Amino acid sequence: MHSPIPLSDADKPVVQGHEHWTTKDGGIKLFMWEKRRYPGTEYKGTILFIHGSSWCGQPTFDLYVPGRPYSSVMDWFAVQGFDSWSLDAEGYGRSDKSRDSKFGIEPGADDIAAATDYILKLRNIPKIMLYGVSAGALKCSLFTTRFPDRVARLALDAFVWTGKDSPTLEQRRKTVPELSKHNRRPFTRQVIQAVFDRDYPGAAEPAMIEAFAQASMALDDSVPTGTYLDMCTKLPMVDPKDIPVQTMVMRGEYDGIAHINDLYEFFERLPSRDKHFALMPGVAHASFQQTNYMLVYHTLHSFFSQPPAVFVGPADFKH
Repeated sequence: MHSPIPLSDADKPVVQGHEHWTTKDGGIKLFMWEKRRYPGTEYKGTILFIHGSSWCGQPTFDLYVPGRPYSSVMDWFAVQGFDSWSLDAEGYGRSDKSRDSKFGIEPGADDIAAATDYILKLRNIPKIMLYGVSAGALKCSLFTTRFPDRVARLALDAFVWTGKDSPTLEQRRKTVPELSKHNRRPFTRQVIQAVFDRDYPGAAEPAMIEAFAQASMALDDSVPTGTYLDMCTKLPMVDPKDIPVQTMVMRGEYDGIAHINDLYEFFERLPSRDKHFALMPGVAHASFQQTNYMLVYHTLHSFFSQPPAVFVGPADFKH
C-alpha cells in the first residue's frame, strides 16, 4: 500500500493532533484526541479507538518510536484516508479522576456513548467505525448492543466472552480478593513489562516497550481496578445475538486473555452475515505494540475498508 509520505519519516507525527473534551453525568470531563486524514486523501470513514484496562488512549494509539515507522496507528490510518479518534475512559489519562470508583466495563460503555454523541454531532456523520482492545473490546461490544445505529463496523481485538479456560484470567482471579479492596491499582514500569511478558516474551521490541512505558507513566501512576474485576467476576457481559452490526474478532496467536474456543463460539452466534475472524500470527495481547504491528494494521484496514456486500437474498447463502 502506497503512502503519501516516505516511510523513513513515518516515525514522526504525520498529521497534527487536536484535543477535544466532552462531559457525562452532569459535568464529568472526558478527553478525546483526534487526527484527521492526511491532506489530499479521500475520506474513508471515522474510527474511534478504545483502550484496555491498563493504559490510556494516546500512548496506545498515537505513540512515536524512532526507527519504528507508523508506531502511531492513528497516523497510519490518517495516511489511508481515515479520521481517527481516541478516548481516555473516566479514571484514565487526561479524563476526570475525581470520582471514587472502580470504573468497570459498564461505565466505560457510557464513556463511548458520550464520545460518540460528541463526534457524530461535531463532524456531522451518521456512524463511526469502532475498535476496542481487551477491556476496550468488551466496552465496545456492550456499547454496540445499546447503540447499534451508531456503529458502521465493529472490531474486537484481544476480546474475551465467557472467560472459560482463559490462562490470563485463571491467574488474575487469584488477585480478586485484593483488587476488591481498592478502586485503583499501582501502574508502574514493572506492571507494563508484565503485560508484554505474560503471553510470549519477546513478541514486542524492548525500545517500543520503553517508549510506551514512559509515555504511559507520564499520564497515570495508578489505574482503576474495575475492568480487571469485571473480567474475573461478571463474564459474559454481552450476548453476541444483540450485536447486529458487521463485526470482526481479532485474535493474536499468543494471546492468553481468552481460549480460542470461547471466541469461536462467540463468533458463531453473531447474527451479521458480514463477520470476520482474524487469527494474527506472531502477535500477543497488546497487538499495536507488537513487533508484527503492521500485520495488525493491515488486518484492521482490510475490514474497515471493505466495500459493502450486495445481498440478493438468503437463498444465495445456502450451503
